[in-house]
Amino acid sequence: MTFLVCVLPIVTSLLTLTSAVPTLGTIVDGDATSNTRSGLNVEARAAGKLYFGTATDNVEWNDTAYLLLLDDIHMFGQITPRKAMKWAETEPERGVFTFAQGDETVEFAIKGGKVVRGHNCVWYNSLPAWVTNTTWTAPELAEVVQEHCYSIVHRWKGQIWDVINEPFNDDGTWRETLWFNTLNTTYIPLALHAARAADPHAKLYINEYNITGTGPKATSMKNLVRDLKRAGVPVDGVGIQAHEAVGEVPNDIRRNLEEFVALGVEVAITELDVRFFTLPPDEAGVKQQGEDYETIIAACAEVKGCVGVTVWDFTDRYSWIPGTFPGEGDACPWDENLHKKPAYYGIVDGFAKAH
Repeated sequence: MTFLVCVLPIVTSLLTLTSAVPTLGTIVDGDATSNTRSGLNVEARAAGKLYFGTATDNVEWNDTAYLLLLDDIHMFGQITPRKAMKWAETEPERGVFTFAQGDETVEFAIKGGKVVRGHNCVWYNSLPAWVTNTTWTAPELAEVVQEHCYSIVHRWKGQIWDVINEPFNDDGTWRETLWFNTLNTTYIPLALHAARAADPHAKLYINEYNITGTGPKATSMKNLVRDLKRAGVPVDGVGIQAHEAVGEVPNDIRRNLEEFVALGVEVAITELDVRFFTLPPDEAGVKQQGEDYETIIAACAEVKGCVGVTVWDFTDRYSWIPGTFPGEGDACPWDENLHKKPAYYGIVDGFAKAH
């Protein structure tokens, strides 16, 4: 596979557009009580990881009880904005950027000593009409990709960015999207080079689901990383989304993570949840869910190059699953009433495997 290596033209208008936002801070340990207070971020740091984090949406912050938990550095040392930094929210018209929600997220993170995972630059969903309703030539769309990626990564400089999101089908073939159908695979190095030009110090990731264990999709991702590295394209990590189902968690997660790390990248669990297909779950199912969380966390804990874990929101109250898969859910470590489930303690036990 041959990749086009591009030099991004950096123009004054982009520099002006992406100014006036504080740079994300470095990872911190929390306050002086970290050694005595329990929490999932404390457990992750004790296991040698950089953080335990959660996805969140700004609209959820009106929920005071939820916000108190989210703000607790002992529980969460990292946050991923589920929507605020996606294309439809950040560039609803070409060259017209709406940064308010992303700025709010970054400011909240800085104040609380948390790391932000930027999510995401190029995906086939959450696109504005001006992108999807235009017939683009390859040079035109290449310019659009570069401009967008550069602008949002430069606006929110930090440690981590999901630059490419979900490029593959489950059988390992390339997903036929606007990007692939117009630019073939060159959209990937275009976006990664633009992100690197925007922030030379960011960790640049490719993020994908159904690659928790080995299989054709994970193999395609490994081949992609290998090819990008050989071509000199900047890629620092692979995001293992880990949207799983109770009782169906792969049994070779550690091996899979180690194979990614051997390619010269770090890995992170980026969107973890473990859902039930049928609700309400019975007692045996709830126990199994806790064991499944433990299995996934333990695999990360045991692999040095797995740097952290993010759940895709921490409470069933705000889980994405019921809205996408009606009748399924209860996938998070806290229930709808913000009570800890056995899944929570499965996470604690999983991190303990690193000791």
